[in-house]
Amino acid sequence: MAVENALREIPGTNAQIFVYFSEIMGRLVCAADGEGLGRLADFKIKMGELFPRVASLAVKPRHGKQILEMDWSNVDSCNTQSIRLNPGAEKLFRPLETGPEEILLREELLDKQVVDTLGARIERVNDIHLIIVHQDLRLVHVDFGARGILRRLGWLRSADKLTNWLFAYQTEERLISWKYIQPLPSHPDKRNLKLNVSARKLHEIHPSDLADIIEELDALNRSTIFRALDTQTAALTLEELDDTKIQTSLITQSPVEQASDILDEMAPDEATDLLADLPGEKRRKLIQTMEKPSREAVEALLKYREGTAGSIMTKDFFSVPGTATVGQAIEEFRKTTCPLESVAYIYIHDAAGKIAGVCTLRHLIIAEREVLLSTLMNTRLITVEAEEKIAEVTGLFRKYKFLALPVVDAGGTLQGLITLKDIMQEELEE
Repeated sequence: MAVENALREIPGTNAQIFVYFSEIMGRLVCAADGEGLGRLADFKIKMGELFPRVASLAVKPRHGKQILEMDWSNVDSCNTQSIRLNPGAEKLFRPLETGPEEILLREELLDKQVVDTLGARIERVNDIHLIIVHQDLRLVHVDFGARGILRRLGWLRSADKLTNWLFAYQTEERLISWKYIQPLPSHPDKRNLKLNVSARKLHEIHPSDLADIIEELDALNRSTIFRALDTQTAALTLEELDDTKIQTSLITQSPVEQASDILDEMAPDEATDLLADLPGEKRRKLIQTMEKPSREAVEALLKYREGTAGSIMTKDFFSVPGTATVGQAIEEFRKTTCPLESVAYIYIHDAAGKIAGVCTLRHLIIAEREVLLSTLMNTRLITVEAEEKIAEVTGLFRKYKFLALPVVDAGGTLQGLITLKDIMQEELEE
């Protein structure tokens, strides 16, 4: 099925031959008259196309150690026995070079880790599936399965005979379309290797899966993948990372402007936790470049001692005056950019700014638009102060089964919000 789907996306695939890289790697490269010139060492492709063409073949000559390359357009025929060149093509060999958006299949893809953006995981490439279409050789799939290893060892036929005889079964192919694969650069000068044209972009992977992928990579590839993300996805992914060292390394390696944009997108409490782990000068520089609302929220949270309610609360909450009607509250609600977990409750304050009661989203949905919120609100509030210990706050969540808990100052003014998600994270860390 994977092969059929790939064929539909390659124009003019009426006549095609499939071949695995392991089946032609090391095969004889011949001149038009049949004279052996050397052995196939590698294929070079240029990134960018959905199913990229092989641009040139790398050949180890019979005499000499330097690997040479030849444009694929000079190939007359290719099969699992040999590769034959056009007449006179043997004069066109040149030293092998690769550009920043070119990769060598054997050297940089085979046996290397890649990101499977369809399955949202890191995979190891065991073989490479190619197709010959109208004289072009294209990369269509990568093989992650055991069959790829057996094929390279020359044991595949024997293994199939054995499993068919014993179990009437043979191991399945694990081919993934190239359009879902993100190769990872093996050299520092390819740090900005262009991402594949993909039907499933990196930003479409759930941030928690992206975080898992990033944690499995080395420092170079973490930075490559992270820089490829849009600002919002990068912020959500940072929030999902469990390793604070990886968080801080990614944000410190990013340009200051990009890093501050990412921090602006993060929940204030998450951004504060991240900034708190940075060196003082770096922290000050990033805070200064943040947008004013985010900067003020972060500076306020950084004042609270670790282990207190204030240190984990968020400044994202939804509060309206008691004189507001349900209709007015709905209009304000439509404008809010607070995350969903922060707007489970609508807090009502009096003229002095003191919290007076709370409503739920259900009230906004079922009540008439002309009704005053002050007539609907629950005035029996459970609140905590910013210096309250987190253990005490956790006890309140367990007792009352709240989705969020307001944090107030000594005068009763709402300062922030602790969500169930915040408490669960604290519990998991403990």
